[in-house]
Amino acid sequence: GDDLAVNAEQVTGVDADRELPVVWAVAKGSALNKAILVPAALAISAATPWAITPLLMVGGAFLCFEGVEKVLHKVLHNEAEDEEHHQEMLKALTDESVDMVEFEREKIKGAIRTDFILSAEIVVISLGTVAAATFIEKASVLVAISVIMTVGVYGFVAAIVKLDDVGLHLSKKGGGAAKLGYLMVAGAPYLMRGLGIAGTLAMFLVGGGIIAHGIPGLEHFVHELLPPGGLGTVLGMLFNAVVGILVGLLVVGVVEGTKRLRPTQA
Repeated sequence: GDDLAVNAEQVTGVDADRELPVVWAVAKGSALNKAILVPAALAISAATPWAITPLLMVGGAFLCFEGVEKVLHKVLHNEAEDEEHHQEMLKALTDESVDMVEFEREKIKGAIRTDFILSAEIVVISLGTVAAATFIEKASVLVAISVIMTVGVYGFVAAIVKLDDVGLHLSKKGGGAAKLGYLMVAGAPYLMRGLGIAGTLAMFLVGGGIIAHGIPGLEHFVHELLPPGGLGTVLGMLFNAVVGILVGLLVVGVVEGTKRLRPTQA
């Protein structure tokens, strides 16, 4: 029972009783991010509409960069380092000397910063799809998408982080319910891992698609070479993923090269 409860808390790295408040805090930060980004995007659209495509390209390149960084982190970090991080997380959860309020605050700040970048990309991408619409239509679409994304994403996150608690509750019932509960708690980390893999793949698909679409003539040329039907769609997605990986590797190379040059210049 106690081991199962500890395993449930390991999914998020936050005490089970504090998971929903942390998600709520990040959701409020996300709503504030979008309240800043939507007017900014509308102002850019009205004043400098030519900037939408370059912003889309930058957003796409950043998505590719994030995807490659995630993959490289997974590949270059061995199991011993991951286990060390895991044990540090457990110690933070069980050590009374650790200020959990500050621990939560830092996690929330980091999540809101990440959300700001992703929200900016979503807003710019959404703006690109309605570039020819009227100002009112643009505003309506951006507000609607922002609300749906915030409620949908963080509602889903809240459900996922409490999945292990539901499993823990069922595990105490006995019989078939207990077996289901154990399965839910044991499967929660794998579900989170699967969602992480799907999210990384989506970064390459979306980011690569934005880059390919933004390069004049490239997407049209590729589609002419692809066979019609479902196979063509699959190959098109594969092409976008390859573009995303290549662009991500290029950006990572530039970023790492710049970091190494800084001490020399100093």
